[in-house]
Parts: sequence; structure tokens; C-alpha cells
Amino acid sequence: MGDDSEWMKLPIDQKCEHKLWKARLNGYEEALKLFQKIDDEKSPEWSKYLGLIKKFVTDSNAVAQLKGLEAALAYVENAHVAGKTTGEVASGVVNKVFNQPKARAKELGLDICLMYIEIEKGEAVQEELLKGLDNKNPKIIVACIETLRKALSEFGSKIISLKPIIKILPKLFESREKAVRDEAKLLAVEIYRWIRDALRPPLQNINSVQLKELEEEWVKVSSAAPKQSRFLRSQQELKAKFEQQQAVGGDADGGGDDEEEAVPQVDAYELLEAVEILSKLPKDFYEKIEAKKWQERKEALEAVELLVKNPKLESGDYADLVKVLKKVVGKDTNVMLVALAAKCLAGLAAGLRKKFGQYAGHVVPTILEKFKEKKPQVVQALQEAIDAIFLTTTLQNISEDVLAVMDNKNPTIKQQTSLFIARSFRHCTPSTLPKSLLKPFCAALLKHINDSAPEVRDAGFEALGTALKVAGEKAVNPFLADVDKLKLDRIKECAEKVELVYGKKTGGAAEKKEGKPITGKTPVLSGTGGDKETKDAATKPGPLKKAPAVKSGVQPKKGKPAASAGTGGAGAKGKKGPETKEIFESELSIEVCEEKAAAVLPASCIQQLDSGNWKERLACMEEFQKAVELMERSEMPCQALVRMLAKKPGWKETNFQVMQMKLHIVALIAQKGNFSKTSAQVVLDGLVDKVGDVKCGSNAKEAMTAIAEACQLPWTAEQVVAMAFSQKNPKNQSETLNWLSNAIKEFGFSGLNVKAFISNVKTALAATNPAVRTSAITLLGVMYLYVGPPLRMFFEDEKPALLSQIDAEFEKMQGQTAPAPTRGISRHSGAGEDDGEEEEQEDVGNDVVDLLPRTDIGDKITAELVSKIGDKNWKIRKEGLDEVTSILNDAKFIQANIGELPAALKSRLNDSNKILVQQTLSILQQLATAMGPNIKQHVKNLGIPVITVLGDSKNNVRAAALATVNAWAEQTGMKEWLEGEDLSEELKKENPFLRQELLGWLAEKLPTLRSVPSDLLLCVPHLYSCLEDRNGDVRKKAQDALPFFMMHLGFEKMAKATGKLKPTSKDQVLAMLEKAKANMPAKPAPPAKASSRVVGGAAPAKFQPASALAEDSGSNTMESKPDPKKAKAGGASSKAKGVQGKKVLSKPNLKEDDDKSGPIFIIVPNGKEQRMKDEKGLKVLKWNFTTPRDEYIEQLKTQMSSCVAKWLQDEMFHADFQHHNKALAVMVEVRSFPTYVGEPKDVIRKDVRAILNRMCLIYPASKMFTFIMEGTKSKNSKQRAECLEELGCLVESYGMNVCQPTPGKALKEMATHIGDRDNTVRNAALNTIVTVYNVHGDQVFKLIGNLSEKDMSMLEERIKRSAKRPSVTPMRQAEEKPQRTQNISTNASMLRKGPAEDMSSKLKYVMIHYGLQNRNMGSHSETAHTVPREFQLDLDEIENDNGTVRCEMPALVQHKLDDIFEPVLIPEPKIRAVSPHFDDMHSNTASTINFVISQVASGDINTSIQALAQIDEVLRQEDKAEAMSGHIDQFLIATFMQLRLIYNTHMADEKLDKDEIVKLYSCIIGSMISLFRIESLAREASTGVLKDLMHGLITLMLDSRVEDLEEGEQVIRSVNLLVVKVLEKSDQTNILSALLVLLQDSLLATASSPKFSELVMKCLWRMVRLLPETINSINLDRILLDIHIFMKVFPKEKLKQCKSEFPIRTLKTLLHTLCKLKGPKILDHLTMIDNKNESELEAHLCRVMKHSMDQTGSKADKDTEKGASRTEEKASKAKVNDILAEIFKKIGSKENTKEGLAELYEYKKKYSDADIEPFLKNSSQFFQSYVERGLRLIETEREGKGRIAASTGISSQMEGTCVPASTHTVSSSIGNTNGEEVGPSVYLERLKILRQRCGLDNAKQEDRPPLTSLLSKPALPTVASSTDMLHSKLSQLRESREQYQHLDLDSNQTHSSGIGTTLASPSSAAANIDDLKKRLERIKSSRK
Repeated sequence: MGDDSEWMKLPIDQKCEHKLWKARLNGYEEALKLFQKIDDEKSPEWSKYLGLIKKFVTDSNAVAQLKGLEAALAYVENAHVAGKTTGEVASGVVNKVFNQPKARAKELGLDICLMYIEIEKGEAVQEELLKGLDNKNPKIIVACIETLRKALSEFGSKIISLKPIIKILPKLFESREKAVRDEAKLLAVEIYRWIRDALRPPLQNINSVQLKELEEEWVKVSSAAPKQSRFLRSQQELKAKFEQQQAVGGDADGGGDDEEEAVPQVDAYELLEAVEILSKLPKDFYEKIEAKKWQERKEALEAVELLVKNPKLESGDYADLVKVLKKVVGKDTNVMLVALAAKCLAGLAAGLRKKFGQYAGHVVPTILEKFKEKKPQVVQALQEAIDAIFLTTTLQNISEDVLAVMDNKNPTIKQQTSLFIARSFRHCTPSTLPKSLLKPFCAALLKHINDSAPEVRDAGFEALGTALKVAGEKAVNPFLADVDKLKLDRIKECAEKVELVYGKKTGGAAEKKEGKPITGKTPVLSGTGGDKETKDAATKPGPLKKAPAVKSGVQPKKGKPAASAGTGGAGAKGKKGPETKEIFESELSIEVCEEKAAAVLPASCIQQLDSGNWKERLACMEEFQKAVELMERSEMPCQALVRMLAKKPGWKETNFQVMQMKLHIVALIAQKGNFSKTSAQVVLDGLVDKVGDVKCGSNAKEAMTAIAEACQLPWTAEQVVAMAFSQKNPKNQSETLNWLSNAIKEFGFSGLNVKAFISNVKTALAATNPAVRTSAITLLGVMYLYVGPPLRMFFEDEKPALLSQIDAEFEKMQGQTAPAPTRGISRHSGAGEDDGEEEEQEDVGNDVVDLLPRTDIGDKITAELVSKIGDKNWKIRKEGLDEVTSILNDAKFIQANIGELPAALKSRLNDSNKILVQQTLSILQQLATAMGPNIKQHVKNLGIPVITVLGDSKNNVRAAALATVNAWAEQTGMKEWLEGEDLSEELKKENPFLRQELLGWLAEKLPTLRSVPSDLLLCVPHLYSCLEDRNGDVRKKAQDALPFFMMHLGFEKMAKATGKLKPTSKDQVLAMLEKAKANMPAKPAPPAKASSRVVGGAAPAKFQPASALAEDSGSNTMESKPDPKKAKAGGASSKAKGVQGKKVLSKPNLKEDDDKSGPIFIIVPNGKEQRMKDEKGLKVLKWNFTTPRDEYIEQLKTQMSSCVAKWLQDEMFHADFQHHNKALAVMVEVRSFPTYVGEPKDVIRKDVRAILNRMCLIYPASKMFTFIMEGTKSKNSKQRAECLEELGCLVESYGMNVCQPTPGKALKEMATHIGDRDNTVRNAALNTIVTVYNVHGDQVFKLIGNLSEKDMSMLEERIKRSAKRPSVTPMRQAEEKPQRTQNISTNASMLRKGPAEDMSSKLKYVMIHYGLQNRNMGSHSETAHTVPREFQLDLDEIENDNGTVRCEMPALVQHKLDDIFEPVLIPEPKIRAVSPHFDDMHSNTASTINFVISQVASGDINTSIQALAQIDEVLRQEDKAEAMSGHIDQFLIATFMQLRLIYNTHMADEKLDKDEIVKLYSCIIGSMISLFRIESLAREASTGVLKDLMHGLITLMLDSRVEDLEEGEQVIRSVNLLVVKVLEKSDQTNILSALLVLLQDSLLATASSPKFSELVMKCLWRMVRLLPETINSINLDRILLDIHIFMKVFPKEKLKQCKSEFPIRTLKTLLHTLCKLKGPKILDHLTMIDNKNESELEAHLCRVMKHSMDQTGSKADKDTEKGASRTEEKASKAKVNDILAEIFKKIGSKENTKEGLAELYEYKKKYSDADIEPFLKNSSQFFQSYVERGLRLIETEREGKGRIAASTGISSQMEGTCVPASTHTVSSSIGNTNGEEVGPSVYLERLKILRQRCGLDNAKQEDRPPLTSLLSKPALPTVASSTDMLHSKLSQLRESREQYQHLDLDSNQTHSSGIGTTLASPSSAAANIDDLKKRLERIKSSRK
């Protein structure tokens, strides 16, 4: 027992390790209890047992082990750290538990394994279980299989990976132990439940008896999809859903689709193991296959056939094998061997799948041509082979080869090719069978259906039918427009029979059976149309029976419902739409024409046609014209009329007037009649003959244009140009070309025959006449707009001089967009038009590339050349490569057939001689350009090997490889590169160079793609290993590429792929993924569909505003929406680089926009050294010139292309200088300059300073400030010093507002450098701060904050020595302002649109509209009427001038002042009558108001504006305003809901006109100002509503998007004013309470911006300032309760931790003011607080009271000599405020001002310490000085010191102006830097001083009526501002122009900036100007 007691005392974990089994057993029992008790899964207790759990499981004592297993299970279930033990515990369970005899032990072991799977450790468990299957003990194997089966059954195939299990299954079936075989059978059945037939192939080789047994079991398996029944910890949502379904209706009901989707479809191929066969080929295979005896060849092939029977083959280099098999298929005479080789190819293709794709292009043509064999077994083998090969590639890739074979003469080949196409189409979907592919295939197949051989025709029908079924009628019908009815029906019949591989989801006649009974409803021809087609057809009803009667190609006159129109495809095609009506009009004889003409023309007219007298002919023409003008279209015989005109003298007419008329008539006939090509043929020759005529030319062109509209431009142009060049007259030729240039712009480029034009243009370029050449070049320029760069390729053979002219013309066109067509539109009809047009346009660029004459160089790639390239001697290899280069140079453009060249070049890419590698790369680059888009088919066999070269150790080889890859990608697009495993295989190689280059390349390309193949996912695991590569550059590149991978694959997939990483790696990678998620760019926007419609159809008017808008908004708008112009360039012409890619439409758009998310500057390793070498080696021009020539610019362009982003380079070299500004702005952003500021060389520093100065002219100085500030953080002291100096210069030039983010922060940052260890830096810092001091005065010390004593003394000393008097804000500040306005909000989330645009010069809508003239917001704020520089006065300077007469008057700028003398007419305001509802204020008033208020929050802007206008009208009428009582909260809620709607929805809506938003804002603000003018209504607003309202208004003030609007500044100023009104007029308790709650919320919200809290606090300060007047109306108990809650949430300690000290200062100020105003009584107002101890409020109030009592006590003791006893003073203290308020009220009124001043004087005398400061500080500067002067005046009068010399009192005008009393000040503290108002009164006061100085008498002013008397009206309250009336008038004036009935406001709210006062009264305007002129004269004369 002694022993027992010993271990009983041990802690649990030690017991578990004890050597006694009893102790361990006891330990396990206690551990089990403990594990079940611990609630917190992250408790530190768990970690103690981490190392012990394996021992729990593997205990040697069976009894203890059982308990240990129970404890281990509890541990795994509950402990957070359990996952770390997975491997060792699972291994212990497998080896030490599964072999136990006790069933309970096995059961627990199994449960532990499943629990590990549940905690997301499935892979590790599965690994251990699979290892267990190799154990010798059958018990263990059985238990492992059982565990796997159980896991699969419960967790499902998504979580349990089946591939490794299936791989080992066959081995388990071979076991000698029956138990193992039986368990394996159960497992196989379970797997079958999940993946069905995909399990058959891997098990096909097991024992046939077992297979049979399995088949029997499989049959019994339920057909219902299995469901996961146990869930991982991360799948708790699924679990809840599953349980819910179980509860509702068990399994039967609970299924649902989502459950089925959850089971992944498994491809059997994926489950198979790949077999490596290349090494298993017979050693003599390649000799045997070439042997002469067919038996030997057969043996070789049989060996291959056996190997390729493996269903999945290991990837490798099969090029040689494919090559020999292809040779057998193509050339072997023994057909049996051909069939065998075909089988081998089929096997290879099936086993390799996508990896075979690279060889497909070589094999397809050979197989297709071999179809000439008739033997069925050969044909069948070839069919199987080509079908298998098709599945490894895409139709696009092999289309060239297939189309080439389709023209073969052999009918069998034609038939089999068509059948192959039909079978291929079945595997396609509408997206993989785009129109660009359909077009050539349909064209070729149409030839087949007209073939003489029936079998070819049948195959053609089948292929077309399949295409119709797959792509739908809408896509295919345009290509079948010329097919006759019978054939069309046959095609549709075939379409019905087709069975598609991907089901019947595609369009076409899928539902034909249902369609048959309803033929009455849908035109027969449209089939049933499938989805959209049916609708299209149904909308065009037409007589069904007539449709079949329409002949091929001919359309009846009203032929819209005819064949192709039925599906809407007809109108789409230029040449084959309804407008092709009368193409086949037969030629009429002259007699018939005369007869028809006689019927419609006057007889005299016909007789005089060939009269000898020109006057008669002229009269005849006039009659002819009249007759034509009056004729109806239907009755006009066009051909007859034009033949009459062509009658002798016809086009040989000698009188130009007659000729002009004649040509005009032709134009009329073409416009008004149904003009056919036959008619056109009659006149065109004559027109072309006259086109060069000086007098008749323009009429001829007009007629030609009219004909082009009638007969389509493509046909007309072809005729006209051919006729012009068959003549010899150069004038006609040049004018014809000019006409064509113009016509293309008017009609668009659709359908034009580029090839014909090019040959004619070449003829014209060779002409001797310069005018013809010039016209030809102009025409090329216009074509370039539509075709783009490929056009130049046709003219590369021209003479250099001519070529440079062509280039110059192209250069002019660069950056321009093709104009929208304005003609030839109206006749385009049919629903499918847009689509067809798009297609037409899309193809233009491609067509041009296709037109290039391509040479077939296949014959030149001889076996001899190939062997040269592969020779052992490098010199011979080089010779071979040189030959290839010369072949390519000679050919220029080549066809896709390049024979054996790819294999030969591929082997050279890993040549030991690097020079040859580089040469091969340059050949491949050249090859890409020469072959164009057809290079696609070589991506796999040549492109991927080039990527391998990126791993070369030599820099220049890598650079060459990258250039090659880019050249290829430009031609092929990226899809081919990303498909398949090739790229991931490359990334897998652990070569740092390869990895960093490849990742860099992907990072550049991925952001430009809109979609990528799913195979990109294969690269992700390797990307993750690159993130942890030992090479830093690889890691960096991988991190850069991460967001772009995520952009395409999504965060979920990327995160899921981390599952296979080690735990440490996984955490790191996930962290990086999170980071990348934040930086993930958006996918490039798809090209705007509308863009290409513009090309084909929309009226140009629609297009122009869009393009203008795009231009205005600057480059960055591209991120959010593609510039319609650029998009159009993409759609219209497919111009831009890389035209040849598949998605032509999207490409140019992306290219031009060139997704800007990549790096701006690209660092090319050793780039500079290379350029220096090139310069020395005279490879490039030396950079030495006075002015650069073109070639220098070209060279710079080339050199920069690799160093900067393409889009930036385009901006830099753009023809338009505004683009240069954008580029500079971007480059400054990149912070390049501060680095050079610290350059040791003076010359460079000087240049950099100059550059920085110039930068500020085009880039906001405030942004420059930030970049230079960055420079002060440099380690280079020289740079720090220079940057500080530069900052000083900026402040000196642009004032304090240039400091970013705020002057305070910037100065604190600068001041830190005063203590720098480097003397120059210290000096620079001191000098900079002195500069600031010179601008800003003593406020600098406040901004700098605390400095160390030493630093402060240095600064003070320096200021004493070198500071000047602070000057006024510098001049340039005004210029800088418009640019700075955008930077107000530091957390602006919107993208800035290029360098800030200047504020619009429009009259500021909102402000004037509501009579809110600009309040001057502090000295730095920009006023609405910026005074022109020549009129600005430095008033301080003049005032300080002590009267010396040295000054010379400057030469005044002469201005036209005539306009000013015009009297200003103020129109009557046209205010819309109030809604009639408001007139009868009876029972329904409330409901009416409710209705109107509900409309305020409407999503429709106009509705909202109208509702606001109606409410505003009511509020402005005093007698009706009361009706709003009781609705105030409701109205305010509606208003801030509308504000939220604007903020979240309207502002983000690109389509909305921003002017609309400004109007809405102005209405909201206006109506609220009207409301808050009426105090009784304003007080009804409740706390909660006021809180939300203030939140909305402050958010609006901080919304950077509003600043970006043209009139945003005004909106923000108006809001400022409104906020002031709300603060003043609302119920003071409610607003104060609302602000406190808002402050609390904003400080708590992490997302809230600091700026927001700051503005809330500024509002609170404003409220504090109002407290002395409002204290008696405030419910203090409520306010103190709010402060208590605030202090509870934010105790003092927490407040001190805030970044800003403002909150704590605000709170203290508020409490201090309350204490000061209420005294000790304040402590009686804590009644609403339940528990006062919860916050420090009471303690704080007591402290403040104690402090103030002490102070007042000590003061009062000293005050004895005042004669007023302390008690008396105390008693009167309460009344002080009231008395003073009364006095100031008097001073503020006109009548009692003197009386008020006298009372104030008396009061001050009586209470000398009375504090009148609070009453003065809210008033204007002028009011304060007025009061002080008044008091001085009274003092001197009372003391008899005589009169004041300056003036005998205060003029009535002055009295009038000094109206504002402190209570009514409108100065807002928000955004007001010095808190004072600068009104007109200040300037008047200054003027008065100046007048005194100049000896002018102020009394003169009294002759004029005082300002206020001009403006005031009796109804104005006495305390209104002096210029209120002016604003009222101005707002009315503005209002009368507005279309909305915005309502004018009464003007109490406003406070003017005093500019424009002279406009106040029309009558006095001229008089005032005269007066000003006289005064100016007097000033001049007195100065002389």
C-alpha cells in the first residue's frame, strides 16, 4: 500500500507516465475526467499532454490501454492543439491498437482516427492507414480498410482522397487472407457508391470471379446520390443544414440539388496511375520502323500498340515517336500498317490527353489526306485516331489544317473531312464555336453541299446541321443567306437528328417535336428557334406559305419575314440583308426605259433632253428635277430615269450648269427611289468621269455618296475605284480616292474589300502625279483608323521616301478613333443587327492579317537543312540557322506549314553554344511575326521550350527568351500557354532564374486577361513553393504574382490549395494570401457592347457625349469602365496590337488600356551598362544634340519600352500635350526625384531643383510636398537637408495649406530634424521653420508642439536673427488652390482623376441658388469670385504705408468696362405654384404632407427634387409653414435617407449625370436651411434624428467624390452653412446630446475616419461657445447623463490613449464651461444618473468647482477698492449675462446703437473685471473694433478731451454695416482656420483708413445712400446681415433660369464675402462706378 500512496500524490501527467500500470490507469481515468471538464479548447492545460497522448494509445497493459484510448479520444475531440499529435497517434493506433484482440480497443482506435479527420487532419490519418495496409499482420490490414471505408462512408469522397486508395485496391484483392479480400470488397462497394463507373477501369485487371462478385454487389447499390453525414469542424453550416433536413423528413425528402452537386464527378482517367512507355519501346524500334520488310515494321508497331493500351501515359517527349507514326500513316504502302499506326496514334492521344495537343497540328493533315483509302478498316482506324486527337486540342488550333484539306479534289477526303467536322462540332459549345470559326467552316461546307458527289453533299449537310444545332440559328443563319429553301430544310432536318455531347442546352431547333403542332404561330423557317430565336421570329409574323416561294437570293419588296430575316440574322450582314432587294434587277432596253420615263416625266422634258440649245436642256433638267422631287418611291422607275439622263449628250454634256443639274438629279433618284446596282452601273462611269471636274466635281461626289447609300459602300467603292484607275485622268483618280476617304468615315469600314483597295492604292502610290499619291496616302490614313498597324505590312516594299510619308500619316492617326458612321445605317434592320455588325467589325483586323500574301516555305525546310541544324559541329549548326533566317527574311509572311523545322529548332534551344541559343530565339521571334496567329499550333512544342530557356544563367539569353515569349504571346494570346500542365511543369523546376522570370512574366500577363483556363490552378502549389524559395528574388516575384493568380482563381481555391503544405508553411502562405486579397485587382472590364453597335448602327449623337465624358474624366476612369472610344476602337477596327488574338474584340481594349495594375517602372538588370556598351559600339546614336531629331526620339522610345509600363510610354509619346501632363503626374507619384536631390554634384542638384519647381506648375504642390517629405526620411544627410530646403521653398511659394497631411503634422516632422546629428540638416530644418514663421507668425510654435529645450532655444535664436515680419498669404496660393481642393479628404477612397482639374468657372449652382453667397472660410479659403490678379490689393501693405509719396502708380490694365454700365435687370422670379394640395389646409393636409415627404426619399432623383421643392415652398411661406409642425422628424429622416442613397448609390453610378446629383444636393440643403430658419419647427427635431442628420451632413462634407464634382466646393460650403444653422436653431439639449452620442460612436468605430470625429468635436466647440446664451434653455440633467455615459465608455485613461488629444480637451472644455456658467448648482443636476460612481463625472465637476472657487475667492479679496462688496457682486453675477446680452442687442440694432454703447461703458466702469470677451469673440472683426472705438469715443467725450481728429462719429453707412450681433454670427468654426469672419464691413473700414491717409473726407460717403438702405426691406429682422438682400435678389435672378422650381431662401442665413455688392440695385450701379472712378482719380492726384 505504501507504494500506492506514493504515486497517488503525483500530479495527473506524472501518473500517466508512471511505470506501474495501476498508476497509469488511475492517471488515464483522471485525465479523462479533466479533459471532459476543461471548457476552453485553448486552455494551457492541454499543452502539458501533447507529448503523452501517443503513450496513452500505445500502453503495453491492455486494461490501461483501453482507458488511455478513451482519454485520447476526449483529448482529440476537445483540445485545440490535438492536431499536432496526428501522425504519431494515428501510427500508434494502426500498429498497437488494431492488432488487439478486444473489439472495444479497435472501436476506440477507429473513433480516434475519425475524430482526427473531423478536426481537419484527414490527409495525415489517411497516410498512416495506407501505410498500415503494407503491414504483415492481416488484422491490422483489415482494421485499416474498415477505418477507410467508415471514413469514406461518413465524410464522403470530397474529404477522403480516393486516388491513393483505388491505386492499392487491386493489390488488396490479391491478398491470401479472405478477411482482407472481403473487407476490400466492401470498400470497393463503398467507393462505387461515390464515383460509380469511374471505378471500373482501375479494377479491370483483377480476378474475373472477384470482378463478377463486385458487379453483382454494385448492381444492388442504391442509385440515389450518397451524402456526407459527418462534417469537419469548418463545415458546421453544412452540418446544421443536414441535421435540419434529417429532422424535417429524413433522407427521403432532404436530398435536393445542392446535395447532389456536392458530390464531385470523378473522371476515371484521374484515378489511374500514369505509365511511362518511352523507355519500354524496343531498343531497335526506330530501325525496325524504317525497315524494308513490312513484317518488321508491323512488329515495331505492334510493340507500340501494346504499350499505348495503357489508359494513362506519363508525359514525356513523344515527338520522335509521333513523327515516325505519322510517316507510316502518310507514306506506308501497306494499308494494314497504316491502320495499325493510326491505332497507335489514337492510343497515344487517349493516354496523353491534353499533353498530346502539341503534336496534333502535325498529324491532322496527314490523317485527313489518308482518307483517300477506301478500305473500311483503315477508314475506321483513321476516324478513331483523328477523333481521339481532336479531344487533345481545340478546333481553333487545327482549323487551318482542316480547311486546307477541304479543297482537296478527292471526294472521299472531302466527305470524311466534313464528317470529322460534324463529329468535332458535337463536342463544341456556342462559346467554343464562335462566329470567327463558323465563318470559314460554313463557307467551305457550303461548297461541299453543292458538290457533284452525293456522299460529299450528305456529309456537308450533316456538318452544317450540327453547327446549327450547337451554335443556334442566330449565329449560323447569316452564313446561310444564299442557300436555297430545299437545302436549308435539309440542313435543319440534319440538325434535329444530332445528339450533342454536352446535352441540348444550346440554341437551335432543340425542341422541334413540340414545335410541329404550332406551326401556325412561328414561321417555319426559323425552326422553333430555341430560346431567343423563337421570340425573334414570333415578333415578325409573315404569311407562312409565301416564304418558301422566295427564290434564292431574291427578296420580295416587303421581304422582312423572309428566310433569314425570320431569325433576325439578315440585317446583320452588310452584303446579305434586306437591302440586297434589287441586286438582280434586269437590264431594260432603251425602248422600255423611254416608255417608263414618259409615264412619269412631262413630254416637253423628254423632247428637250437632246436639244442643241443648252438653255432648253437646262430647262428640261429643271423640269426633270421637279418631277423627281414629287415622285413617290414606289412609282419611281430609277433605271429608266437614269438611262434618260445618260441619253445623248449624256455624260459628255458640255454646259456645266446642265451637267451640275444632271448630277444632282442622279443623287436625288438614288436617295428617293429603289435604286439598284443595275441603275448604278448606268451612271457610275459618267460620275467618275466628272469627279475631277472643278465645277461639277462636288455634285458628282454627292451622287456617288447617294448611290453608296442605296447600293452599299463596299460594292460602290469597288466599282468606282476600278473605273477611276482604268482611266488616265489623274485628277479623277485623286478625287475618287478623296471621295472614298470621306465615304469610309461616313459609312464605316464594314464589308469593304481591303485587298482590292490595297492593290489600287499601290497603283496610286506609283503614280507620277503627286496629287494622286497624296490622296492615296490620305486614304491609307483613314484605313489605318479601322485596320490598325497590320496595314503597314503591305507597303514595306515601297521606296523609303514614300514609306516615311505613309508612316507620318499613320503617326497622325495614332491615338485617334474611327468616327461613328453617320450614313448607311437607316436600312440596317433585323433583330440580329448588333450581333452581326459586331462580328463584321471584329473580323476587320483579322481579315487584313489574313489578306497578307503568305508564302509556303514548307519545301525549303529540307531534310538536309534539318540535319545541318542538328550537326555535331557548331559552325555547321550555325550555317543551318543562318539559312533559316534568310528563308524567313525572304518570305516575310509565311503559311503555317514549316515541316520539320520545329523539332530542329527545339533541340537548338538547349545548345551548349549560347550564341546559337540566342540566334534560335531571334529566329523564333521572327517566326512569330511571320506566321501571325497561326503560330498558336506550335506553342506546346516550341513555345514552352522557350520558357525553359528563361532558366539560363546568362542575363542576355534570358532577356532574349523573354522577348521571344512576348512576341509569341502577342500573336497567340495567353490561353494556349496556360492550358495543360506544361507551365506548371516549368514552374516546378527548382531553377531560381526560371522561376523569377516566369513569375514576372505571368504577373505582367495575367492582369490583362478576362478569363483563364482552369489549368492555371496546377501552377498554384509551385507558386507556394516559390513563396518560400531560398532565393529572395523568386520570393519577391511570387508575392507580386500572387494577387493576379487570385484575381482569376479566387481566394477560396487558393486557400484550399494550401491544404497540402506543412503547417508552418501553410500559416505563412495563408497570411500572404490574406495580404494579396487586399491588393487583388479587378478583372479587366469586358469591352462595352454598345461600342461596336455604334459602329454598325447607333446614331452618332448617342456616341459623342459618351466619348466626351470618357475624355474628361481622365485616364484613371478606365479602371472602372472602359473608355467608350477605346472600346470602340476595339470593336470597330480591332486595331491596336495583338489584333490576331482569339478574342479580338476584347484584346485591343485591354491592350490600349493595358491594365495599369502592373509596375510602372520595370528595372532591367544591367540595362544602363548595356546601353552604354551599345553607344560605345556605335550600335545606337550618341545622345548628343541641340534639338533632337526624329530618330533620337524613336531611339528613346525603343529604349524606354522595356523600362516603363506600356500605357505610361503611350502617354509620354502622345501627340497631345495633356497626356504628357498625365505621364508626369504619374511619374512624380513614383517618387523618383527626392533620391537625386541629395546628389553630391551641384549641377545635378540645381537641375533637379529646377525640375521640382516646374513640376509644381503641372502637379499640385501639396502632392509634391508629400513626396519630398518622404525624402527627409532618407539615410543620406545631404538628401535630408536638400529636401527640407525644398519644403521651405514650397511653403514660401504656396502658403501653409501646401503642408500635408496637416500643417501640424508636417511641421512636427520637420522639427524633428532640428536635433539631427548633421549640421547641414539642422540648419536646413531651422531655415525651413523660419520660412514658415515668416508666412504664419507665432502660430508656428503651437503647430510644432513640444520640442526639447535645446532645440527650442536654437529655433528661437534663429527666428530672432533671421525672421521677417509675417506677410500675408502669398500670391501663388490662389493658383495652387484649385489643385489642392481635391486633397481635403485624406482618406479619399476614390481614385483621383489625373492631376486635379481646375474648378469650373460656371456660376456656382448651389450657393447662389439658395442665396448662399460664399462665406469666406478663413483666410486660405478660395472665394467664389476669385479676384483677378490685376485687381488684388495688398491692403495691409497700403495701411502700413506711412504716407510717403515715393510710390509710383502702376500702369493700369485697360479693361472694357462698358458691360458694367449696363443697368442690371433682375427678372421676376418664376416660382412654380405650390402644389394645390397645400392650399386647402384642412383635413387632408397631414396626409398630403406625409405623401410628399415619402417622395423625398425616392430613388428617382426628379421625384425627390420635386417633393423637396414643394416642401421648401411651404416652409418659405410664414402662414403655411406651421403645417409642417409634427412632421419634422419624418421629413429629416426622409432627407438623410436620401443623403445615404446619394452617397452609396447615385455617386457610384457611372451612368448618372453628376449635375443631377448636385441639383439634388442643392435642393436638400436648401429645404433644410429653410426649415432651420424657423426656430419653432427646428426645435421639434429629436435627438436621434439630429444625430443621424449630423452624421449624414458630416459624411457628405468628407466625401472626396463630391469635391471632384464641378460644383462640389459649393455643395460643401452650403453644408457648412447648414450645419451652423442646425447647431444654432435646433433644440439645444437635443443637438448637444446628439453630438455627444455621435462623438462616442465615431471614436468607438474603427472604420470611422479621424477627420469625422474632428468635425463632430468642432461642432461641439461651437455649441460650447453658444452656451452662455443658451444655458437657461438646456436640460442640464440630460446633458450630464450623456456626458456620464461618454465618460463611462471612455474613462480618462482611455481617452488619453487616443491618437489625438482633441477628445479629452473637448470634454474638459465642455464641463469647464458648464461649471463656469452654473456654479455649484451644477452638482444638483446629476439626478438622472443611477450610479454616479460608474464614471469620473462627479469627481471631475467637484475638482473644477473647487478650482474656480479658489480663484474667484482670491480675486474677490483683492477687489475691495472697487466699492462693490463681494456679496453684492455674487448676487449680481447671475444677472450679468442677461444684462450684457441686452446691452449688445442694443448695440447691434440701428436705432439704439449709441444708447447701447453708453450703457456698456457705464457697465464696464462699474464692473471693471466684467468679461465681455464671450460676447465679442463670436462677432466679426469690424464689430469688435467698432465697439472698442465707440467705448474710446465715449471715454474721451466724458473726460472732456475734445473731439477725435479722424472723424466726428460714425457715419450712418458704418452704422448700417455693423449689424451682425454676436448671437447671429454665421461664421462657422468648421474649416475656418482663424475663426473670424471677413465680411464687406472690414474692407469698408480699411477703405476708410486709407481715405484718411490720403486726405479724403469720409463725410463724402454720406452723400450716397447707405448700403443697407439700398438693400433693406422693412420685413427684415433687425439683426440681418447688411448684404442679405443682395443675395436674395441674386438667388432669384439665378432661379428664374433654372428649369426646376428650386426655391429661393430668405437671406438671414447668409453672410457675404462682399464681392459684387455694386450689383445690388440696378439704378445705383452706374452712379457707384462713377463715384469709384472719381475717388480713384483723387487718390492718384493726391499721391503725385
